[in-house]
Amino acid sequence: MADRPLREVVATASLHAAPGAIDSGAFHRLYVENVQFVYGVLLSFGVALAAVEDAVQDVFVVAHRRLPEFEGRAKHRTWLFEIALRVAHDYRRSAKRRSAEPLSEAVADRASTPADVAAAHEALAELGVILDDMDDDKRTVLVLSDLEGMTAAEIAEIVGVGINTVYSRLRLAREALEKAIARRRAAERTKGGAP
Repeated sequence: MADRPLREVVATASLHAAPGAIDSGAFHRLYVENVQFVYGVLLSFGVALAAVEDAVQDVFVVAHRRLPEFEGRAKHRTWLFEIALRVAHDYRRSAKRRSAEPLSEAVADRASTPADVAAAHEALAELGVILDDMDDDKRTVLVLSDLEGMTAAEIAEIVGVGINTVYSRLRLAREALEKAIARRRAAERTKGGAP
């Protein structure tokens, strides 16, 4: 995934950049070091699997265009996270209500039974619905902590809040997630006729 889209990103972004405005080596390093992070952020923030590669390209086109303006007051990852959030918001806003998406090969285990694959797909879809209902502040810290594996200090820097705020939002997000899962399980039991 890292080579083909990088060429496309550079080609697309170069159409809008002044000649010699970007150090291609620096941009290449930025891309290679952060493409998986951006990919995960976009998926975690509701970009459909079918659109995520286009969204990744959009993030890096913006980054390429704005790299000369980057002042280094924040880490590149923080800057890319902010761009990715805006791109994800635009993709979610413009996307029509999607029905079932095809299951990613990355998620599908070739040794799994069709029932296992279906259950995993259903669980991912439910998690997506729960995350979509969560406010952005809580969702951000939950995704960065529990899905991206970042520390509270890293999250605080990216989000621009104090570390205690990160811990508070993470606690509230996890509680909201647990409550949402409990509600779904209760609804399933009620549908199934269980007392």
